[in-house]
Amino acid sequence: RNHVKGSVLATLLTLGAMQRLLLLLAAASSCTIVASDVNTYSHNLALRGGVLGLGRIGGFLRTASFGNLNSPNVIAPEGAVVFEEIRKLMEEEKLSESAIRAFKQAYEALVRGDDGMIAEMAITPAEDLPTLADVKTEVADDKVQKLLEKTVVMKLNGGLGTGMGLEKAKSLLSVKGEQSFLDLIASQVEWFAKNKGSVRQMFMNSFSTSADTKEALKGHPDIIKGDWEVVQNKVPKIDASTLRPAKFPPNPAKEWCPPGHGDLYPSLAGSGTLKKLLDAGVKYMFVSNSDNLGATLDLSLLNFFADSDKPFMMEVCERTPADKKGGHLAVRKQDGQLLLRESAQCAEEDEKAFQDVSKHKYFNTNNLWIRLDKLQEVIDKHDGVVPLPMIKNSKTVDPSDGDSTKVFQLETAMGAAIESFSGAGAIVVGRERFAPVKTCADLLRVRSDAYETTADSRLVLA
Repeated sequence: RNHVKGSVLATLLTLGAMQRLLLLLAAASSCTIVASDVNTYSHNLALRGGVLGLGRIGGFLRTASFGNLNSPNVIAPEGAVVFEEIRKLMEEEKLSESAIRAFKQAYEALVRGDDGMIAEMAITPAEDLPTLADVKTEVADDKVQKLLEKTVVMKLNGGLGTGMGLEKAKSLLSVKGEQSFLDLIASQVEWFAKNKGSVRQMFMNSFSTSADTKEALKGHPDIIKGDWEVVQNKVPKIDASTLRPAKFPPNPAKEWCPPGHGDLYPSLAGSGTLKKLLDAGVKYMFVSNSDNLGATLDLSLLNFFADSDKPFMMEVCERTPADKKGGHLAVRKQDGQLLLRESAQCAEEDEKAFQDVSKHKYFNTNNLWIRLDKLQEVIDKHDGVVPLPMIKNSKTVDPSDGDSTKVFQLETAMGAAIESFSGAGAIVVGRERFAPVKTCADLLRVRSDAYETTADSRLVLA
């Protein structure tokens, strides 16, 4: 199959548009297409297996894509040349090889025109999931201590909350009285240490939030000691017309952007933190967003995750009509693998099924449980990266100037990694573990008397 791809691509570059189309269709008909049939060949529709739309993007030949996320990809020679330019820029910024390889994966998806569509016919609803109520139990004290010694809690804290008009870390906002998100998180850690046992606490900050977070937590020296943080990488913005690194001489810092919370994986690997944790005997990581004060380390969930021997577990909530436009959990028919489908990965003809909350019942809370040894295995298997779908955000290089150069900001989402862990699982939790603050309306809601602070500093509905 790789031989066919290479030969077709080399020939395509020398032919006219109609000749390219005919040749590519002929090649497609002679190749084995994974998990696909004739009904999937609509324009720009891929099932992680299928034929992508044809044409050119930013001067690059868009190629056919066969197979799933784990399949080898074809990339036009021009794209490979441009990525060497991107690699040099990232190396000059002292970014790790893990960060560079992760961005290469996203950039090649952009050049291929890979929209990552997931057709309804390729999936089935996720069903018969365990619930937190099913697994709630009193864990023996000696087992608790053994589990906590092997556990680290990671709070994602890289967001500036620009959508809320902020220029600093969103977690600095006051939530209840004078207490900020960070104050409440620190109180949660301290309460847990006093009442349950000590556990490692880490933050994933961005280059924009690291200093502010350290300053805000200086009154909690037990938290900001040792390797307390991982700093998120940055990636170049891509000029939408040329697919080359965007330039903005008045302020070169605006040529870079955060790569989304999917950067958790290359940040852990590239900083050496993953190796340090594994060498220290740490096996389990619980990850949640810093703006979700309902997500704390739950011993019943930790116990269940450890006993299940699963490599990856996602906490999900039941969808309501208010959640119908958000992504959902599903099962790939081809191999029974759990995956996430976001709205941008749904074709128009599948929108009705996508929004049917009685069919696709669950959404991702972004509370994740990860076996670190299994994460290392996935990284080793895939040439130093965790395979993740690329998210393309159309912006301008200067966010404050809508007339500045149009760019693509390439991101990944950490929850999408569920597709890369064979045997991954999910568990249904109540809304008390999902109270994120994404908008000013959310903030006003949690500040109101509709929410109260518990003894362990969680925010729950009154």
